Amino acid sequence: MGTKSTEKTAPTDTRSAEAAKLAATRQRDLETAISTITKTYGEGSIMRLGDEHAKVKIDVIPTGALGLDLALGVGGLPRGRVIEIFGPESSGKTTLMLHVIANAQQSGGLAAFIDAEHALDPAYAKRLGVNLDDLLVSQPDSGEEALTICETLARSNALDVIVIDSVAALVPKSELEGEMGMATMGMQARLMSQALRKLTAILSKAKTTCVFTNQLREKVGVMFGNPETTPGGKALKFYASVRLDIRRKDAIKDAAGSVLGNHVKVKIVKNKVAPPFAEAEFDILFNHGIDKEGNVLDVGIEHGVVEKKGAWLQFNGELVGQGKDAARKALAEKADLGKKIVEAILAKRNATAVAAP
Repeated sequence: MGTKSTEKTAPTDTRSAEAAKLAATRQRDLETAISTITKTYGEGSIMRLGDEHAKVKIDVIPTGALGLDLALGVGGLPRGRVIEIFGPESSGKTTLMLHVIANAQQSGGLAAFIDAEHALDPAYAKRLGVNLDDLLVSQPDSGEEALTICETLARSNALDVIVIDSVAALVPKSELEGEMGMATMGMQARLMSQALRKLTAILSKAKTTCVFTNQLREKVGVMFGNPETTPGGKALKFYASVRLDIRRKDAIKDAAGSVLGNHVKVKIVKNKVAPPFAEAEFDILFNHGIDKEGNVLDVGIEHGVVEKKGAWLQFNGELVGQGKDAARKALAEKADLGKKIVEAILAKRNATAVAAP
């Protein structure tokens, strides 16, 4: 009986030893390959995702709207990524981008605005907090020129954010040089595809966020489904880490019926850094931009941090103001109070995330 047991065990032990030897050989060969890649292409060119140095916290640029920052899942627009913001005309695309630029500058960063539409209003940008002295602006004559300028700026490793406004205005040189009515189908899509293949790696290494604004078009003859599409082909949809769909929802009016601004809704239709399809709503006031204080109050009420008792709003037992307008003014005057409310909202969200299974 003992002899048979020994005979059965021996082949098993042999196979185990051979498997261990093969695994050791494969591991040694893999380490050699990784070492060669690191020597050739530099430190960090390849790594195990579980390594401590690979677990890098995603750096972001705040958008200026707390609700949108929370919906994005990481606190803002991720650095080193391609972002697309699209929507109908006058929905707030450029306003949102100017706030991103202002926030990048306030944290000591540099920004560039490639104005392909030739429609940038410096006075409006200044009112939103943009430092015009430090803002690089280019008004290119063609799509190729705009994207080449973007690539050159990204390669400098000096910029935090580059905004291209807009994809629809990136006209290929061949179309500009051609005659009116000349067929130019697919030229812009090829231009975008070629540029983005190069840009994504450059932007990632430079930690530069590149934001493309885009318009909406309608497909002809679509009877079922959504007829809306964006110009520039499909390349931007694939290469973008975050895609934001911004729409005007309602007009904001005063007691006399005068329009003061727009209430907008943003849907995150694609997000590679956090769960997608989250939504955020906030107000954009004319000549003021995003209503930051109003959005903090709305998000605070939503999370139960700011209490609403009748017309009064209060935080931690302290009265903030009677009515939203008075509370907004109070937050604008007391920056510390607004900061405390934001901290309380973030603490509550983090506690909820930890408690979730």
